[in-house]
Amino acid sequence: MTQPSEPMQPVGSSQLVTDDGEPMETARHRQQMTVLIESLEHAWRDRDDFYVGGNMFLYFSETQTRRNDFRGPDVFVVMNTTRRERKAWVVWEEGGQAPDVVVELLSEKTEKVDRGEKMRVYARALRVAEYFLFDPFSGVFEGYALDPLKAQYVPKHPDELGRLRCERLGLLLAPMQSTLWSVDARWLRWLDESGRVLPLPSESAMQAEIRANSAEDRARGAEARASSAEARASSAEAHASSANERIASLEAQLSMLKSR
Repeated sequence: MTQPSEPMQPVGSSQLVTDDGEPMETARHRQQMTVLIESLEHAWRDRDDFYVGGNMFLYFSETQTRRNDFRGPDVFVVMNTTRRERKAWVVWEEGGQAPDVVVELLSEKTEKVDRGEKMRVYARALRVAEYFLFDPFSGVFEGYALDPLKAQYVPKHPDELGRLRCERLGLLLAPMQSTLWSVDARWLRWLDESGRVLPLPSESAMQAEIRANSAEDRARGAEARASSAEARASSAEAHASSANERIASLEAQLSMLKSR
């Protein structure tokens, strides 16, 4: 009699491949990934209910694991989770939780996969709610929302400023002209509801320094104005004293004339 086989035990993250040794397409791609990750982490630095990762493997099924079929979103965000270090995002170790938002950075080498196979997996297997595509060099920028009934993506429509809304994060995404790493280009940035760009930590530090310098300049200006006012008051007092002395002298002369 054949004994029933034991169910396969889930593979733990410590047994999974977490690095294929492949670098990102270009320095611009790597820097763009850094911009999206670090600016969001900085803006939400007081929160502990999310995770943002980039260029790390995403495991969602045993079949995928056995086939060494890696999925590495360039940037992804998971809400309602804990903010802690991970080597990979392993869905079965996260209570079945998959990313809420994925951003893929297009290149000639990856665009076909990003628009094809990955898009199907994110929609059908992982049910990623929002999917964005951006080419750091051409500026192509697209966004999609998941139709849960059809397990397909529906294009998002930009507003009059070319921004796309990311509903799950309560933020906007848009290419914004700026200079980063000495490169003046349109970088994909997170924006808050009022349209303000979420700054990188280095940008926040620079803005704080500018504000401090501005406050110092204003203080020096106020001090200079006060000193100038004091000097004018002192000069006016000196003029008044001199005038009083002349008046006293004239009165003395007049008194002498009257006494003659």
